Amino acid sequence: MRFFREIQRVQLTPKLIAKARLFAEQVVGTVDYQDSNQVNREKIRQDHFISKLGEEAVRAVFLQYAEYVSFPDYHIYQKKAKSWDSDLQINGLDLAVKTQRSTQAAKYGLSWTFQASAVRRDPILYMPNHWVCFVECDDTGKMPSYICSVYPARQIRELLFEEPVLPHLKGKKKVVYAKNFF
Repeated sequence: MRFFREIQRVQLTPKLIAKARLFAEQVVGTVDYQDSNQVNREKIRQDHFISKLGEEAVRAVFLQYAEYVSFPDYHIYQKKAKSWDSDLQINGLDLAVKTQRSTQAAKYGLSWTFQASAVRRDPILYMPNHWVCFVECDDTGKMPSYICSVYPARQIRELLFEEPVLPHLKGKKKVVYAKNFF
């Protein structure tokens, strides 16, 4: 899974951006994040939009190196049918993708969040050999470019998990900060 060691920059096509935007608009009504204190529908929509952009960027990078790269899942699942399946598969290996917007990185530091509460916990936190790829997506400016910076894949066991900056998220989420990568 270590096909590259440097951050890869990807400019997504307008078609992929539109596809991710449509997905986010359609999926927002099927999710319930009250257990993690997230009820802001616009934030939920933006998070799903940026997440899909990150998945598309990672797919674009890995297509240069791997024999098989799955497509991001754009299926709209109903609340009870949602899963914690990996975002992508690369040559048969599961890969999670975590994406942060540049505007959020400016506020809180470039970082990626994992669910870690008693109510909802990201299963990959129990899988030390699981792979994850981190992405920063540029959403700045009046006409955001959505250029994505894709970091080399890492295994969960290689990551340093810390508490979030926001006090109300402590004990509910774990965060990986980019500053610890180098």
